[in-house]
Parts: sequence; C-alpha cells; structure tokens
Amino acid sequence: MVLKAIGYSQAEAEKEEYVKLNTFEDVPEWFKGYAGLGLSLNITTGKSEKEFDPQAKLTHHDFITFLLRALKHDVKKAWTAADSLAKEFALIAADTDIETPVSKRAAAAIVLNALNAPMQTGVANETLGQFLVYRGRISKEKAKELGLKELTQPENRVDIIYFNDFHGNIKEEITGRKRNIGMSKLVGFVNEYIAQNPNSFVLSGGDNYQGTAESNLTYGKPVSAMMKGMQVVASAVGNHEFDWGSERIPKWAEEGNFKYVAANIIDQKTGKPATWTEPYLIVEKAGIKIGLIGLAHPDTPSLVNKGATDGYTFADPVKTAQEWVDYLKAGKAKEGKPDVIIALTHIDSIQDNKTNEITGNAVTLANQVKGLDGILSAHSHRPVSGKVNGVEIMQAFCYGRTVGIMSVEKKDGKFVLSSKLNQGSDMKDVILKDNATEKFYADLQKELEPITKEVIGQATEAFTHNRADKGTITLLGRWACDVMAEKTGAQIAIQNGGSLRRTLEKGDITMGDMYEIMPFDNYLVVMDLPGEDIKKAIDHGIMNPSVTDGAFTGLIVEYDSSKEFENRITKITLSDGTPLDMKKTYRVVVNDFMFTGGDNYNFKNAVNVDETYIPVRDIFVETIKKAKQITPKKTDYLKDIKKTAMVLAPAA
Repeated sequence: MVLKAIGYSQAEAEKEEYVKLNTFEDVPEWFKGYAGLGLSLNITTGKSEKEFDPQAKLTHHDFITFLLRALKHDVKKAWTAADSLAKEFALIAADTDIETPVSKRAAAAIVLNALNAPMQTGVANETLGQFLVYRGRISKEKAKELGLKELTQPENRVDIIYFNDFHGNIKEEITGRKRNIGMSKLVGFVNEYIAQNPNSFVLSGGDNYQGTAESNLTYGKPVSAMMKGMQVVASAVGNHEFDWGSERIPKWAEEGNFKYVAANIIDQKTGKPATWTEPYLIVEKAGIKIGLIGLAHPDTPSLVNKGATDGYTFADPVKTAQEWVDYLKAGKAKEGKPDVIIALTHIDSIQDNKTNEITGNAVTLANQVKGLDGILSAHSHRPVSGKVNGVEIMQAFCYGRTVGIMSVEKKDGKFVLSSKLNQGSDMKDVILKDNATEKFYADLQKELEPITKEVIGQATEAFTHNRADKGTITLLGRWACDVMAEKTGAQIAIQNGGSLRRTLEKGDITMGDMYEIMPFDNYLVVMDLPGEDIKKAIDHGIMNPSVTDGAFTGLIVEYDSSKEFENRITKITLSDGTPLDMKKTYRVVVNDFMFTGGDNYNFKNAVNVDETYIPVRDIFVETIKKAKQITPKKTDYLKDIKKTAMVLAPAA
C-alpha cells in the first residue's frame, strides 16, 4: 500500500531488479519485489538483514514510519518522531494511540490524508499529491475531486537552484554510495522544481565540463546539452574551464544557452572584463531584482597549464567585488538598482561538520566586501550552508551529488537570504528523469562504447586515491610515480595529487576508467634538478593547505606535521638510504602542468630539460596492457615523525 501511495504499480514493484535486492528469507515469492523495492527506498529494514516477519501485526507506528520514509523523511526520525509528525501532517486524529494495530481501512485513510503531506524530495512546496500529479499517477481532475492542496511558492520569494564543480559527471551513480544524480535526473529535478516553484532560476559555480571520459572525449558535449535542458541562466568561470583553451569558453555558453559571469578576468589589451563574460547580471523574478557579480579564483593561472590564461589578468576578487557592488548599489546598471547582490563565484569555502564554522576565501569576501548579501561558492568540493558576517554562503558539494537552493524572501520590507542543501543520495530514487536528456545520454553511450568499455587489464586490489587525505601518499599516486620513473629512466618521480581524480577500483580496468582517473592531457617532462629543489618540491606536496597532496617515488622522507607548510621535512634520502645531496643534481620526471608552475610548483633551476610530449595517460594504459594485471605496492616511504613519536611514547 505504501509503495502504491508513492506511485509504484504492481508491475514495477515485481521487476526482477527489485526481486534481486530482496535479502529477506521469510517472505513469499510474490512479495520479494516489494521487499527489495522497500529496501532500496529505505522504507523498511526488516527485523534483521534476513528476517522481515510478514506475519507480525502492523501497528499505526509501523505503518506511519513506512509512509514517512516513503515521503523521504529522515529514516530514524520517521520512527522516533512518528507520532508528532503524523499529527502535525494530520495523518491521524490527535487522540490516536500509534501503538495500536492498524487495519487496512485505517491504513487507507492515513494514505489519503498523506496526499496533502509534504514530500522531502528537495522540491520546495511539494506534497505527495503534487508529486503524484506531476508524474501522471493522479489526474488534475482527480486531484481537485480529492481536495488536494496546491502549495505554491510564496509570491515574495525567489529560489536560486545551484550546483558547482560538476566535472562532466553525467552518469548516475547506482552503486557504492549512490551520490551522483547524473544528467537525466538533474535536469528532471530542475524541471520539477521550477514547475512547482516558477519564481526560480538555475546557476552554476563553474568547472562544469572536464573530468569524465564521456565529457572529455566530446569536449563537454553532454554537459552543454544538460545546461541547456536545465535552463541555466549563468555560470561562474572555473579554473578547469581553461583546460582545453579559453576559446572553448564562449562556445560552451552558446551551446548551453547561458552566460558566463566574471568581473575579475581582465583582458590585458583592453583593461576590461573578458569579452566572453559579463561582469554582472541582474535577474528579476516576482518583482525581486537579484544582482549577480561573477568572480573567478584569483589563483587560476597557477591551477591550469601554462599559457591557458595568456592575455588575461585575474584581479583581486575582494577589490573587484567592492567596485561592482558600489556600481550596482548606485543604480548605474541599465536594469536598475538590484534589491540584493550575490557573488556567483568559483571561490573556495569549507564548513566544519561539528562546529559549522565556515572558512576559506569565500569568508574573506564576506568579511571584507561591504554590501554583499550572499556568496555562491565552489572549487573546494564541499557542502557549505550558513552565514558569515550576515552574508549567506552556500556551496553544493560537487559532481552533481548535491543541489543547493538559495532563497531570497521579502519579509517586513527587508530581503532575507537562506540556503538549503539537498543530497542526491537522499532524493534521487524519486526524481523523474528528463526523457530528452536520457535519450541524449543513451545515444552518447552507444557512440562512445567502443572506446570507454575496452578492458585493458585488471587490478587485483583497489588503488586508493582519496584527494582529501593529507600527509600520506595514496596507492594510486605511488603507482603513477613508479610508472613515470620506469618509462623515462628517471631516478625520482614527482606527481601533483590533483592530476589523479579518483580511486582505481579492484577488477577490470577500462579505457573509460583511465580517462576519469587521468582526465588531463599532460605529458612527461624529464630534467636534472638540484637536491635542494627536489626537497622543496616534496615539501610543497606534504599537507598542502591549498591543493591535493602530491606523490613521489625514489625517495624516503620523514616530516614533522606540527611544523609550518613547506618547512616540514626533517630527513630525506634516496630509496637506498643515501642522503639526498642538496648541491648534486638528480634525474627527475614530472608532468608539464607542474613543470610550468601548476599548483605553484617551482622547477626554475632545472637543467637538461627534455619535454618528451609523451602523454601521461598513454604510459599508464601501456603499462597496464603489458602487465595485464597490476597490484598496489603498500610500502610507505613518507612518515610523520610526530605520529610515530606519539605511538612510541610510554603511557603516563
């Protein structure tokens, strides 16, 4: 009954895919699909992993819990707060004892009452009834007959639907943690949100395209289709927008039917913002004018390949933002004076999940720019929602795992901003895919399948690469450096952590995996480098506060984590234990991104430089194909002496 209430037919519930998800051993054959579907939707967990106990008497408490979970309320709260929520939503009478058995008639009445209860799908103002009407499960005529409420967006509120750092993740994540929504459901979610809340529009924080095989092999073609399908109004300019040259940026805006905004990307010839961006936009909905000032990350030139940003200066975002805030507040824009001003940025923020304290460069903006009401943050791939100095800051994680909503509401003559993050894993199983986008996705998969599905070898174990880890070398980073050194005959290999994007999982390795793990078209650079510079480069990659930690091979390093950044190494030797001679030169291999100053690495003292133009991805593929099977080396040659001392210290 609960599954039918949220729109699943008997035929859907009995599909083989749901039958396979069933883990209960005490349910009849006909019920296995229902059980599997209930498990996948987190509606039920059973008495245990294998026991459902279908003969148990169902109480009001049980049934209400199932129903609240179907409405996407928190799994635990649906049980612990079942009584208060059921009465708040008028599912049951105020004097109902929820511990009493529930009859079929009573259950049906609860379901009918639930049609006016709020769904927690991420779509504001959506009831179960509206959810079913949108999906065609209930006709509009029937909805009127049943007296279903139409919860509409308040006329004095505008919602900004926001995502950032999508990085070409068009594929829905259906295994593992199931976080990535994928392009078809992301477009579907936006379409449904705007249908229920018409005073809404969509913005992106940049880094939209580069990052997956499907997007990289087509230079962002599927992401452009998604942006157009979502009716994106504007995007910040991320550093990865420059990965394939700045000439592609205006093409993406045209293909996706949106505008890039970046007030601080200055054309060196004119001294004005780049011609392919707007310094600001003013969007008007429901009579509310929202000013958007675009800001790129000031470190963009050091975060991309050398030459990618030639001809442009990245001005101080604080100074630039203040200039444009003053301009807009003075009413100089042709669209008139905005009611609120929001910075649409590719600037970082991080929020402590215990204290909720927000830090990062977005906080600098909030504290130093007078007149900003909100900041849409990006770049650091974190979920962030809260206020700093009265300024609302929001970042919607990354890869389409989260959709953020920043609301602007007029209250008592003032404009109030608030934000909310909707996790993909919590809502994507009830999102309706957009049919046109899904067809585009399916056609693209067929087109690219001969390339992406080619199996090139096997990994006997996972080569882990958690980019958030600090003070360690990942298994994938070690392997990558070993391959680089072996290919070039270099004594030492150094790799920046950000050039590798994810873990190489155990099992078959495909070409698609390699494009996702190493999406950049970097090549090998070999050089003779003094020991002093090698030490500096390694130290730069240990617990780096700005970027992912680096990796290396050919050395054994000890460091003190309590010391300051770039001054942590206490001992450094070659692999055989010979001390690294600070004056002697050694043959070192890196990638061209690092060699040209990427991530602020410095190799200016290198001599006998050989820019091989051998693509890094190609040597990875070649090595795997030749070996057929690869296994990670777990030797740790980077050690934190502070942690070692703590372990060895006697108990007090």
